[in-house]
Amino acid sequence: MRVLSGVQPTGKLHIGNYFGAIRQYVALQSEHDGFYFMANYHALTTIHDGPTLRQQTNEIAADFLALGLDPARATIFRQSDIPEVCELTWVLSCICPMGLLERCHAYKDKVQQGIPADHGLFAYPVLMAADILIYNSHLVPVGQDQKQHIEVTRDLAIRFNNLYGEILTVPDGYILETTAIVPGLDGRKMSKSYDNAIEIFEPEKSVKKKIMSIVTDSTPVEAPKDTEDSTILQLYSLFATAEQKAAMEQSFRAGGVGYGEYKKQLLAAFLDYFGAMREKRAALEQDMPYVEDVLAEGARKARAVARETLDRVRTAVGF
Repeated sequence: MRVLSGVQPTGKLHIGNYFGAIRQYVALQSEHDGFYFMANYHALTTIHDGPTLRQQTNEIAADFLALGLDPARATIFRQSDIPEVCELTWVLSCICPMGLLERCHAYKDKVQQGIPADHGLFAYPVLMAADILIYNSHLVPVGQDQKQHIEVTRDLAIRFNNLYGEILTVPDGYILETTAIVPGLDGRKMSKSYDNAIEIFEPEKSVKKKIMSIVTDSTPVEAPKDTEDSTILQLYSLFATAEQKAAMEQSFRAGGVGYGEYKKQLLAAFLDYFGAMREKRAALEQDMPYVEDVLAEGARKARAVARETLDRVRTAVGF
């Protein structure tokens, strides 16, 4: 069974990205045929500087490898190395009802946030559908916010098949449900747009500064502390064992320890959890030709599948 997902190279990966998605990608690669790509076509809706997009795309590729995606078990590639996806996007656009796109909440949400409306932003779900359908994907791991786009993909695949025959594989969404809450430094959901994220591979000095700035209440050192809404405790739970988490909760309830000490424990847990990954990422930074080789091989495998699909589509529509 083929699993496909992509990440836009619009910034540094943070721990919310890891626990919300990438950790599951790593687990799925041992069970399925995984296709994972850097969605740099999609990133053109927000990044309009060539060198920046190129650098961030390659950095995300190195991040994937450092975080555990294995090129021996998964196909890792750049979206832009598969130009066939753009032709399929046009074919799908020609059978896509306008109303289907007008109902997509992601477009409306971004317009409300002040992001300029352009065709790329509006037609984003059709390109996403082409990404999925061109590789005959069966499962598409996405967050809850992307569920509607999977439904659009299914609608377009079914519509195409009704017109031209059973050509495209109709995929199923695989909604990534993480039991871990990943709050940002201010207690809101961790997000690059909120500027409250802890990046996985940022320098240790920067990580320490961020963790020590986590917003807390004014509870005195000697007093018991709230365990329900503590950002420190929620983040610590991501990295700690059950016993360590229980010990910190007990210490919160007992009082006598200040938030600064708990932040130091959180920093140590973060560095321990991601230590080997951070070391691997640093090594990959010095061996980007290897990363490029991985992407080239991934593109070769992915493009072979894409060409087969597009050949069937071209024949079906009359090209």
